[in-house]
Amino acid sequence: MTAASRPEPFRLSSAPALSRSTADRQETLRTDPERLRAAWPSARVIRVDGHGRAPVPEHRIVGVEPKDVPLVSVPALDVAETVPDEAVFLGRWRDADYWAVSAEPGPDAHSLALDLDGWGVPVEVPVAAGEVWVELRVHGAVLDDTAAGLLTTALALRNWHRRARHCARCGGTCRLRQFGWASRCEQCGREEYPRTDPAVICLVHDDVGVNGEHVLLARQPVWPPTRYSVLAGFVEAGESLEGCVEREIREEVGVAVRDVRYLGSQPWPFPRSVMVGFAARADAGAALAPAEGEIEDAQWVSRDRVRKALAEGDPDLRLPGGTSIANVMIRAWAEADE
Repeated sequence: MTAASRPEPFRLSSAPALSRSTADRQETLRTDPERLRAAWPSARVIRVDGHGRAPVPEHRIVGVEPKDVPLVSVPALDVAETVPDEAVFLGRWRDADYWAVSAEPGPDAHSLALDLDGWGVPVEVPVAAGEVWVELRVHGAVLDDTAAGLLTTALALRNWHRRARHCARCGGTCRLRQFGWASRCEQCGREEYPRTDPAVICLVHDDVGVNGEHVLLARQPVWPPTRYSVLAGFVEAGESLEGCVEREIREEVGVAVRDVRYLGSQPWPFPRSVMVGFAARADAGAALAPAEGEIEDAQWVSRDRVRKALAEGDPDLRLPGGTSIANVMIRAWAEADE
């Protein structure tokens, strides 16, 4: 094989579902209340319910193959005459400000079971007035780029708000500022901003060739039967991302990895993480020792089997749904040359 024809290390072939975005966050506007309030009559609003669900058009997701589904946004004046205290500014898109507010489907809503993530577990969602209120974690992959970015931001801020009601310094009550992007303690004046906790997720393959012949997949005890994915874990205090990869793989399955390299990242607002994706190599056929209580099973799985599971499905090997960066990582590895 010549150098020119030698396979390259695999890369992500598409953006992770929740990394997509088109709206301009317009950070400077968060501290310009006069400008934002003046533009409220022409703004658009995304509604998010208490479970983190937002509405999409029913005809775009029921009875069809859903793809590039938009969120339903409503004119701001249909929500309130002026900016509500709890409204969160998300940014601008196509010459309009976008906001998020809390809302519910209403008493006339009925339930519908949707299975759009490919993991074989239907999720009950509300349907009302021609709208289906979808969950970002389950249905994010079918949203269009604008919808994915807006709802990911809205949910990240919502989850932070729920955990930032009291001051970490004195325990006093905190009030939101900058239209959802900061909080201030009413007692001691301490300011806080939305937090994001880094977590690593790593696709480990064997050291045969450039991209290996087998990938390491595992399942947690709480997952539905036959569901497998790549390994992940939170970064500890004082730890590098690469060091976290090496530690997590060693602790969870007893395998030493090397050649850790970055692939991409994805916000994961459940409740406030960013998933940083890596690839790493391990000895072919390395013995696996799943951590008791954390990993129920771990396997080396061939590329051919992964390709078949992605293309045709495999009842004994359910791979991550399209919303997760794990799906993009596994697909990219499966499509790569060895």
